[in-house]
Amino acid sequence: QVQLVESGGGLVQAGGSLKLSCAASGRGFSLNAMGWYRQAPGKQRELVALISSGRSTNYADSVKARFTISGDSAKNMVYLEMNSLKPEDTAVYYCYVIVLTGGSVSSYWGQGTQVTVSS
Repeated sequence: QVQLVESGGGLVQAGGSLKLSCAASGRGFSLNAMGWYRQAPGKQRELVALISSGRSTNYADSVKARFTISGDSAKNMVYLEMNSLKPEDTAVYYCYVIVLTGGSVSSYWGQGTQVTVSS
């Protein structure tokens, strides 16, 4: 079992910045990929950014050039630096990980952290 704890959400004005953090803990696992999804009211959950163990990254078109995902494999941490925030970035942001445990692949979600961007 892997536990995820997110932090860093909050209220910010348009054009501002926030940095989200997610810490993964548990026993006997290795991270295959970590990322962030978001869900705005009345909308489906969508991928924001993903980083693999090989450090390749994937971003939603709507956040490219504004958001940066990074990871610290030694600490089992993933970060999302969000710049030039827009009101449409308002959503609950969820940490997501894919882990390898004893040869099997599993995925886990964090509890979510609210990001609100005021205009």
